[in-house]
Amino acid sequence: MTRAAEMLDTTPAHFDLDRDALAEAIAACVECAQTCTACADACLSESDVAAMVACIRLDLDCADVCTATSRVLSRQTAYDAQVTRAVLEACATACRRCGDECSTHGDAGMEHCRVCAEACRRCERACRALLDAAS
Repeated sequence: MTRAAEMLDTTPAHFDLDRDALAEAIAACVECAQTCTACADACLSESDVAAMVACIRLDLDCADVCTATSRVLSRQTAYDAQVTRAVLEACATACRRCGDECSTHGDAGMEHCRVCAEACRRCERACRALLDAAS
């Protein structure tokens, strides 16, 4: 059981979202934020940093959006469905864009980008699954 799931189990607040989908989305967002931050840092160590500027930017944008999303999803007291849907859409979009960029570098042999693309894909799927469950 993830810490996110454990916290959801302990909250006295009632929430209308699928608990498992919510816990998975929170965990995926936290993991993706960390992975994207580490990927951006690894990109700065590449020999041609100038070629990595778009990747670094998308990594950092994705990390920030994932962090914000995990925080919004973690707050279920006085839940606002419109805000939740908006952050989930933004997160899925950021993850798709970052995952696409990192995939190109991962296919070229940059392992940090391959790992990051996988984390982005997982997070995008988790956000979309939660959106579907909330519909």
